[in-house]
Amino acid sequence: MKRTREEKASLTLTVEEAGRKVGLGRGAAYSAVRRGEIPSVRLGNRIVVPKEALERWLAEIRPKSVA
Repeated sequence: MKRTREEKASLTLTVEEAGRKVGLGRGAAYSAVRRGEIPSVRLGNRIVVPKEALERWLAEIRPKSVA
């Protein structure tokens, strides 16, 4: 599926998109959002994941290299 220029420039991801980035299915991604594990914002009826917040969260949880 091709993404439009607007979608590429978006500051947020859907919960499903964020889940795919971290290797979770739809249900697991929504569960992680409900538990507060994946950062999210409610905009009206929609729940979105800010890209920058997701990147920061991933950097925080990424295991440190063992030397």
